[in-house]
Amino acid sequence: MKAVSFQENTMEIPSYPSTREIELQDKSRMDVIFQQMQPRVSELTFANLYLFRFAHHYKLTLVGDSLVVLGTGYSGDEYFLRPFGGDVEIALDFLFSEGRVLSGVDEEFVGKYLKDRHGVEFVEDRDSFDYLYNRHDLATLSGKRFHKKKNRARYFTNRHPFTVDRYSDRYYREALDLVEEWRRVHTDIDSRSLEPEVAAAAEGLEKAAQLGLEGVVILVEGRVQAYALGEKLNSITSLCHFEKAAPFYDGLYQVVDQEFNRRCFVDCTFVNREQDLGEPSLRKSKLSYHPVELVKKYRSWKVKT
Repeated sequence: MKAVSFQENTMEIPSYPSTREIELQDKSRMDVIFQQMQPRVSELTFANLYLFRFAHHYKLTLVGDSLVVLGTGYSGDEYFLRPFGGDVEIALDFLFSEGRVLSGVDEEFVGKYLKDRHGVEFVEDRDSFDYLYNRHDLATLSGKRFHKKKNRARYFTNRHPFTVDRYSDRYYREALDLVEEWRRVHTDIDSRSLEPEVAAAAEGLEKAAQLGLEGVVILVEGRVQAYALGEKLNSITSLCHFEKAAPFYDGLYQVVDQEFNRRCFVDCTFVNREQDLGEPSLRKSKLSYHPVELVKKYRSWKVKT
């Protein structure tokens, strides 16, 4: 890949250790990078980085001729994502020498850049593994494996007349109200990701068109009671960023997930539904949909001598 230049139509990105925040006008250039990269991990889309820029304190910097995203985890640990473009080897050597930790890299990156790198360790980060599914499976819920899911969806559809529509700005306010209701119901959950998730979901609804996000809404009696919103991760994989449903509608989550996969990104073979963050109930739910793969992610650092 050619060295990345962000001078045209964007603010200049400073060289390390100086940084700047991610701006909406960075989208066109970063989209080119991700299109070339064809990533498999869910963090590597512009929309994801932009919407979670406050949650993870994402900052942009240049290390040599590589674009680097610096971030902070929910537990306060600092890290950097894989360098984009330029001389990746030089960028890695420098950032490791600075005592920084690399996060969110897949097995291909490990094999190419880390496996034989002297003095560098890497470990699996299970809580960050992405859940990859066959999109057609989730769109149809066919077969014995999905019998319970299909029954729950049928329970909802048999009791509640509903319509499905593509998400657009006309549904913004009602979908935002749904996010706030979801937040209210979940305030008793001890989760560091709750408030950042709500903020990102709200901004995702507001800026869906600008960020290239697509999705569906489920309307019951003419009001939005569920929605799902996502984008393409690579040429064969869609990515579902947000999925929210009104409480007390049994089977509604199964319906909105099924409709998202039936109607959106139908040219994709797979759908990535992101990670579980180590939350037991979320892990149980994601596993119950029978992923075809857990996309492994790794953390890496230089061993102190």
